[in-house]
Amino acid sequence: MYTKLKAGIKLYLHYIAISLRCSMQYKVSFILMVTGRFLVSFNGILGVYFMMSRFGHVQGYTFGEVLLCFSAIQMDFALAECIGGGFAMFSGIVRQGEFDRILLRPHSAVLQVLGSKFRIDRIGLILQAVVMFVYGIAISSIVWTTGRVITVVLMLVGGTALFIGFFWLRAAFTFFTMEGVEAFNILTYGAKEHGKYPVDIYGKKMLQVCTYIIPYTLIQYYPLQYLLGRTERWYYGLYPFGIAGTMLVCYGAWKFGMRHYQSAGS
Repeated sequence: MYTKLKAGIKLYLHYIAISLRCSMQYKVSFILMVTGRFLVSFNGILGVYFMMSRFGHVQGYTFGEVLLCFSAIQMDFALAECIGGGFAMFSGIVRQGEFDRILLRPHSAVLQVLGSKFRIDRIGLILQAVVMFVYGIAISSIVWTTGRVITVVLMLVGGTALFIGFFWLRAAFTFFTMEGVEAFNILTYGAKEHGKYPVDIYGKKMLQVCTYIIPYTLIQYYPLQYLLGRTERWYYGLYPFGIAGTMLVCYGAWKFGMRHYQSAGS
């Protein structure tokens, strides 16, 4: 088991190295692209800033607190696109017959798909989210403890895993449709946009939907309450572990799709 895991990590790092070398073939183009994404992504932040400067707060949340929420979900999504780009673009892999070649290789199909489309161009979005996250922490009145530091780490790791899971679930349906199912954008881009603000501002029913059906409150709303000192329930900071259940569902859907996959040719 350990040997397989080690070999898998080594292979994935090799895929990343190949992507980096390809991107660095045109250094100026790569730098301009990253810089452009970094700057353009501030449009969303400006929208939040102007709204907060007009109203002062949103249902009790200050600008710094909203900025923490906003930047965390943006960072999760950008990291998921970077790491899980293969699943996000899986319909193209199937249509072009590349998945047939993947199945002929002795390594894990999941690992190969993950490494096939490492989106290094998303670095600009990640950097922008990091800058805003640090600024949000600086202007928020957070009393830092070991538990809250761990909560931040779990929010970022769990959020990245959740969005990769959503991409993975969409990829599983591609085995049957041969095309990307646009309805799944509700889970990915929809959750990214909807998650810019703490979910409770949308009402109790939406909070329940986003807890039990589309469970991104596990990496956003609940740990954020503990992080901001709005609750003494320290276990809210551990809610991102609940994403493991979602990942198991995505894995099951993927295995089911693979069993029913028929070659698309090329």
